[in-house]
Amino acid sequence: MIRLGAEPKILLWSAPIDFRKGVNGLVALVADALAADPYCGDVFVFRSKRNDRLKLLVWDGTGLILATKWLEAGRIIWPPARQGVVRLSAGQYSLLSDGLDWTRVVPAVVRKPVWLG
Repeated sequence: MIRLGAEPKILLWSAPIDFRKGVNGLVALVADALAADPYCGDVFVFRSKRNDRLKLLVWDGTGLILATKWLEAGRIIWPPARQGVVRLSAGQYSLLSDGLDWTRVVPAVVRKPVWLG
């Protein structure tokens, strides 16, 4: 079973990767290039050179999960490779994985209520 925390961090590596990489290769990439802990529970998202495939790597507390998604049609909207790591919300990731333009989604600004009294 895939168990994620209430609001896991979703981190995209903006440069394309060699899609032959498996769990060990992606763990090394997360540790070296991203300078992150691959066993922290964050979701790490990678793309293929063709922009029609995603790989997700996540530690669920008992083991590593490696998932792959291939779009049947269309391309995945991806940030420029020069941006390095990009953090997404769950809603933005949902749009990205469906092949929609997630960059047009602007998170709502929620102001903290002011207590009067």
